[in-house]
Amino acid sequence: MELLKIGKYKHFKGNEYKVLYVAKDSETLEYMVVYQALYGDYGIWVRPLKMWNEKVLKDGVEVSRFKFIE
Repeated sequence: MELLKIGKYKHFKGNEYKVLYVAKDSETLEYMVVYQALYGDYGIWVRPLKMWNEKVLKDGVEVSRFKFIE
C-alpha cells in the first residue's frame, strides 16, 4: 500500500519540500513523513503522516497542508 508519493511538495505557506521516506515510529507505530526543506539549510524533518495530509484554513478557505507538485 502506497502511503504517500515520494517527491516534491509545496507547503500551503509557499515553501517547497522533498519527501524522502515514510517511516514508522518504533514506539507508537504511527507513520511519519521524513522530508527535506528545499531552501535555507536544507534541514531534514519528520512529521506525522496524519498531520502531513491534514486540511488547514488559509484565508478562510480549507486547503491541503502539503500539495504534491512533482
